[in-house]
Amino acid sequence: MKDYFDFMDKSVSPFHAVREAVKRLEEQGFQKIEESEQWQLQKGGRYYVTRNQSSILAFDVPDGKPGYYHMTASHSDSPTFRIKKNKMEGTYYARAEIEGYGGIIYSSWMDRPLTFAGRVVVKTPEGLMTHLVAPDKDIFVIPNLAIHFNREINKGYSYNPQIDLQPLYGSCECDLREQIRDELRDCREPVRKNENILDMDLVLAVRQKASVLGAKGEYYISPRIDDLGCAYTTLSGYLNSVDTAKSDGIRIWAMFDNEEVGSGTRQGAMGDFLPSVISRMENLLGMTEEESRQIRSRSLLISADNAHATHPNLPEKSDKEFPVILNHGIVMKYNASQRYTTTGMTAAVFGEICRRADVPLQHFANRADAPGGSTLGNLLSHQLSIPMLDIGLPQLAMHSAVETAGCEDVFSMTKAIHAFYESRVYQERDGVWKGI
Repeated sequence: MKDYFDFMDKSVSPFHAVREAVKRLEEQGFQKIEESEQWQLQKGGRYYVTRNQSSILAFDVPDGKPGYYHMTASHSDSPTFRIKKNKMEGTYYARAEIEGYGGIIYSSWMDRPLTFAGRVVVKTPEGLMTHLVAPDKDIFVIPNLAIHFNREINKGYSYNPQIDLQPLYGSCECDLREQIRDELRDCREPVRKNENILDMDLVLAVRQKASVLGAKGEYYISPRIDDLGCAYTTLSGYLNSVDTAKSDGIRIWAMFDNEEVGSGTRQGAMGDFLPSVISRMENLLGMTEEESRQIRSRSLLISADNAHATHPNLPEKSDKEFPVILNHGIVMKYNASQRYTTTGMTAAVFGEICRRADVPLQHFANRADAPGGSTLGNLLSHQLSIPMLDIGLPQLAMHSAVETAGCEDVFSMTKAIHAFYESRVYQERDGVWKGI
């Protein structure tokens, strides 16, 4: 779990998550290519490309003619607060002005040490450049109102984010830009004037580190398990799979930004990032449009975003016929309204992969009277016509500032994705799959 925890702790923003992924990819010989440059792909080559520094795709090219795609998709973002403004005016205190990003459990962010993390845009003699920042220190706190001033708080309280949730970070004369400038001193060209900091993409980040808990150390607690847990396990399964030369297909690993706010951005799953990279790759490999349609129909994409475990105190919130338990295996997700893309066929294919790899598998479906959310698969299917399914790690307290999950499930997910990428499963014709 050490490397997993290290990834979780360092991925304090989508930009940092991409940087951590790049580190692991480059250690395995992947080369960076830029969307803005001409590509030269080699048989047996390994490549990665980023967009907005917050989304990333990695792929490898087999030596022979590829017959299908094997893909996984996860996301780099988590519910948090975006910093809108450096400073709110106040008589006694300095506060940063924030707004919510994604579906946040507000109360979970109260009275805990926070910092800022993200990207700063700096003007240099060479042009505009970006630097990532994430101070390793306690800077912010969102203080609760004392119960003496709100005697009814334990009966339920509706937090107003504009009033209740603006984070305190210092006395009234403090300036957050000074803190940012201090963080940039180690850069190649340190920022010496506030005017050189042109803009920034910053969020609040929970300071708590990932750690094991439970009577036997069977669980762990961490910020951002949704969806960094799937990002890490799919990447690890991908990097641990067979050499490119032995594969019959093109393997792709994807991590998108902005899933928590609908994915409708250039770097989100509803953008053209994945379709654009695939089309460009097919063109460079000499595929005709007919061959492109053929290879896509033979392929399989796994959307990996976490799943709700049955709550120990409120089991009635889950369908009792579909209990999901921590450390009982990864979760296959179903939804009649197709908010999850799993079908009986794709479930059977992945289920057989898991059975052969001796990986336990659970099934999730919402109660019939409780609508569920959608995730990457449903959104990617708007852009890409490829058979898909949705899976995830089971977890508790989804969208809380810190979440809880099972240690054993991390290994199960990594093992299952490893087996998927190593497999030669493909759809020979509609409804008929081979390589199982």
